Amino acid sequence: MLLIPAIDLKDGKCVRLKQGRMEDDTVFSEDPVAVADHWVARGARRLHLVDLNGAFAGEPVNGDIVNAIARKHPDLPIQIGGGIRSPEIIQAYLDAGVQWLIIGTKAVKEPAFVREMCQQFPGHIIVGLDAKGGMVATDGWANVTDVEVTGLARKFEQDGVSAIVYTDISRDGMLQGVNVEATATLAKAVDIPIIASGGITNLDDVRHLCDARSAGIEGAITGRAIYEGTLDFEEGQKLADQLSDQHHG
Repeated sequence: MLLIPAIDLKDGKCVRLKQGRMEDDTVFSEDPVAVADHWVARGARRLHLVDLNGAFAGEPVNGDIVNAIARKHPDLPIQIGGGIRSPEIIQAYLDAGVQWLIIGTKAVKEPAFVREMCQQFPGHIIVGLDAKGGMVATDGWANVTDVEVTGLARKFEQDGVSAIVYTDISRDGMLQGVNVEATATLAKAVDIPIIASGGITNLDDVRHLCDARSAGIEGAITGRAIYEGTLDFEEGQKLADQLSDQHHG
């Protein structure tokens, strides 16, 4: 299982939000490229970037930084979310060397957009689904819908998305531990990989996710925990590698 460090970009800096509130942020670094270097040096095999301004503006705002990170680490798979709302934006990121584009709220509101983007950019589209109690939430979690997350995930799987980033929103950024049960339920419902997001706080969470890995949980995005030090990234990835080896052996 991959541990994927999150780099949340806002106003050119690396920040972390609490429960998705734009005004409730902590600046971790003025130099996001150095942050990317830091995680790569510690063994990160994929990065998760979020253009927070882009998510609110509906278009990329921190694109230059994303380009700089991708140029510096050409062999590193990068996935990015935030403001992915047109084929032009997707093309620009792919040209910059980004591997996967994560479509969030727009995926729920305009499912046809996902289908079209999967046809236009096969193998490069990931959908981000946030859910509370098994129901999909949108708009930075302001709105919990009556759509079941498993049904929607199956639909996107048929459309050809590469993976689903799944966040159980009652937990994100609040350091409560990941909702392994909900994540595993979703992973069992589809064949494409599920990437868990939100709530990973320590080695125990890594352990629990690895236990459920057979369900199809391919990776876990971690942000606040590795910045605040409740999880040592290097140690976490080592543990995940060891546990995955045991399961295979």
